Amino acid sequence: MQDSDTTKYVIRAAITAEGIVERPDVVGAVFGQTEGLLGNDLDLRDLQKTGRIGRIDVNIAPKAGKSAGTITIPSSLDRIETAILAASLETIDRVGPCIAHITLEKVVDVRASKRKQIIEKAKYVLTDMFDQTVLESQEITEEVKKAVRIEEITEWGKDKLPAGPNVVNSDAIIIVEGRADVLTLLRYGIKNAIAVGGTCIPESIIPLCKEKTVTAFTDGDRGGELIIKELLQVADLDFVARAPDGKGVEDLVQKEIVTALRQKEPVEQALVSYKPSPDTKRKRHGVESRKKVLVKPRTVGKPEPDSELQPHVTDLLNTSNARLLDSDTNIINEVAVRDLASSLKSCTDSIESVVFDGMVTQRILDIAAEKNVKCLVGAELGHITKHPTAVKIMTASSL
Repeated sequence: MQDSDTTKYVIRAAITAEGIVERPDVVGAVFGQTEGLLGNDLDLRDLQKTGRIGRIDVNIAPKAGKSAGTITIPSSLDRIETAILAASLETIDRVGPCIAHITLEKVVDVRASKRKQIIEKAKYVLTDMFDQTVLESQEITEEVKKAVRIEEITEWGKDKLPAGPNVVNSDAIIIVEGRADVLTLLRYGIKNAIAVGGTCIPESIIPLCKEKTVTAFTDGDRGGELIIKELLQVADLDFVARAPDGKGVEDLVQKEIVTALRQKEPVEQALVSYKPSPDTKRKRHGVESRKKVLVKPRTVGKPEPDSELQPHVTDLLNTSNARLLDSDTNIINEVAVRDLASSLKSCTDSIESVVFDGMVTQRILDIAAEKNVKCLVGAELGHITKHPTAVKIMTASSL
């Protein structure tokens, strides 16, 4: 490819071929099928010899008997000539013996990076090299807003946890890792976040989680995963959200935060993803592991014999699915565990039993009781503090 200081634009296109082709085939098709098409002034071979276009770069790979990839062509032509050359690529309809399709994706002005460099340098000059800095009205507004948001951060509870101003009065809260995460959410108008400060979860957060709808929102790294596992052990969560892989909550922009929170998963699904080791025995702040604090299942009425449910338990093993069953153990509906709560709420049929490959949580139990479900069978039992007497709770191992 020619030197970047002479390149003005880069043409980028996608290519698919109905067969297996390689880079030389694509390059040959580009030269061959555009030859004479645009006249002598825009002949690719002549333009490349004179350095007005650079080396044609092709990345293509086979998949399922076909080929797909990209074509990149650097150009030092003017805008009009570059546009004509870019448009000509879509006229190519064969590569070697194969039918092919080329779609122009974009034409990049590489001088934009130089403009960015100029802007960054100018910002440095304005902020560090002038004796005084004069802010524009919009900048002044943003600075004031930023200061107000920082002032809005509060401290909650005896552990003085960093929190947004709406944590106390809001019906829902978002648990994050640190103060910087709370500030980031405040910056985008989210005022019900509270920080726990790491994997050592403060005791004061536990009763708060029992009163609110709780979403744990952590970094997309190993530390964030450990915090989720710890919270699942000691606190009552409703949803789990994660930042994109490798990113921290404090590094996200508004669009990424909104997307992550919209994609939050119910705790029943999260318990499958972050399932603790069966041998884990722990005690944190007076709260033992979930299996230690379970209410003993009680049988009320005359539910169906367990052996009618065993085939469903076997079918659902390691599927992360759930089945809603009628009084004859026929399947009313089969859904993913993450959708179990909403499916239970919306189901209009009479549900006798629910069998699912996930943890029985207080949330699922409460919904099951509202729908007059007689029997609830999960892979394991979660932290149950209130057991409706009309629902029989069992685990797969107890059948």
